[in-house]
Amino acid sequence: MQDELFGGPPAKRPRGVQPAPATAEDLALAAALSPHVHLGTSTWSYPGWQGQIWAGRHSEATLSKTGLAAYAAHPLLRAVGIDRSFYRPMAASDFERHANQVPKGFRFTVKAPNLVTDALLRSEDGRGQEANPLFLDASAARQDFIEPVVEGLGERIGALVFQLSPLPGPLLANMTEQLDRLHALLLACPKPPAGVIAVEVRDAAWLGAELVSLLRDTGARYCLGLHPKLPPLGEQLAMLRAMWPGPLVARWNLNRLHGPYGYEAAVKRYGEYGEMLDPDLDTRAELARVIRGTAGAGQDVFVTISNHAEGSAPLSVRALARAVVDG
Repeated sequence: MQDELFGGPPAKRPRGVQPAPATAEDLALAAALSPHVHLGTSTWSYPGWQGQIWAGRHSEATLSKTGLAAYAAHPLLRAVGIDRSFYRPMAASDFERHANQVPKGFRFTVKAPNLVTDALLRSEDGRGQEANPLFLDASAARQDFIEPVVEGLGERIGALVFQLSPLPGPLLANMTEQLDRLHALLLACPKPPAGVIAVEVRDAAWLGAELVSLLRDTGARYCLGLHPKLPPLGEQLAMLRAMWPGPLVARWNLNRLHGPYGYEAAVKRYGEYGEMLDPDLDTRAELARVIRGTAGAGQDVFVTISNHAEGSAPLSVRALARAVVDG
């Protein structure tokens, strides 16, 4: 009787991290994007995305553990990066937990641990101390990266990225040896069940015909690294043209205005990453053109964007999606 008078029992309050309501613009852009295009951010645990991605305020720790499902509910976010794996190898169960929070068409870009991509063992403050005996070690790459990612993510793999840290002077002086070591590593890596293996560099000395030949021989892709330590996007396109056709892997890491060592400056300027403070129209337009051409040829696209590219990664994704759709 009481339920009839007052409309039944009260609705239960939603628990956990809830997605922000999708805007009509985002839904329209998502419908217009090719299913080959997977755009996303470099990770997902930022409280400052409240109202864009999250419906309420949550701590970074909560978002890191349970926010991925709400992130993946955003219509434009079809991919995400896993950067945590760069600092410490992750178990297959960790990757599986992430995979279980996202829809079938979602894709992950995963960075290889620095224990195989950094030529130097580093102190906690990031200073190189001594030579790393596991640099470009094939066994470590398979055991601590490829195998657990494949077991945990399976068909949700987008790109497995070996981001090669800046090389010390003696190694830069002998690039033939570094290319040989990279070639051996990539040959030893089994092909994932979905997505691609890709190589991103931080030294322009890697770029050129030898790296292209190496990547083509091993079936790996060049990861377009948008970072001030490398030439601008337009100058890297020769690498992509030489490897065409094939999927596009790109990571938009840091706005060029901050310079090659401007990460800390970007962190201070962008605060909680809720605003686009430094729009990079040229990079966005050029990247959109490459995405359109790649997806239009039936090739997959995996692009992840950092907050430090323009100030707010979700807003960068929306602006890039609009550029792709509008031409």
